[in-house]
Amino acid sequence: MELEALRSIYEGDESFRELSPVSFQYRIGESGDPKAFLIEISWTETYPQTPPIISMNAFFNNTISSAVKQSILAKLQEAVEVNLGTAMTYTLFEYAKDNKEQFMENHHPVNSTTSISNIISVETPSIAPSSKKKDKKEQLSKAQKRKLADKTDHKGELPRGWNWVDVVKQPLNFPGMSVYVFTFSIWQHENLCPATFLHRLLHFSQGHAMKSKLTL
Repeated sequence: MELEALRSIYEGDESFRELSPVSFQYRIGESGDPKAFLIEISWTETYPQTPPIISMNAFFNNTISSAVKQSILAKLQEAVEVNLGTAMTYTLFEYAKDNKEQFMENHHPVNSTTSISNIISVETPSIAPSSKKKDKKEQLSKAQKRKLADKTDHKGELPRGWNWVDVVKQPLNFPGMSVYVFTFSIWQHENLCPATFLHRLLHFSQGHAMKSKLTL
């Protein structure tokens, strides 16, 4: 049996490794040799009538270019065709050992280190600082806060027209008299609409004007 033969031949050989009863690795070259490479051979269910699977995908070969790997595999495949139908794992390993220099004559170590920037492909967009400044909220003084609180009703709501502009001491001229409107506070307390308030104000002013004429 080929399995027993391989175990016997490579017993104690650190370059040989049995991955499973049908899969084996062999390091071609001494440890630390820049031209060393590793071959993996796996048997199919119909081996040796059909070719075994030969691979160089082990991490050990990460500094070997794809072109050199393909060249080595092509040469090993030629040996497979010659030995097809017979146990050939030992033959292939020894063939690679004998032709190591030829196999690696075009070898130039490639950089196997992949930078983090190449691994991470999602770019984080830079966030430009906003050119618009946030509107500064107007700060009320304590007196203004107390005044605002006094205007609120039992529900904590402000009455209608609380923020309308007051008219202070605006004179209305009538013959023989002056009428002063001190504030719109009546408007606010009675919750009057502007038209009703102005109508009452005009009526009040006209009444005072008539009284002034009668007393003259």
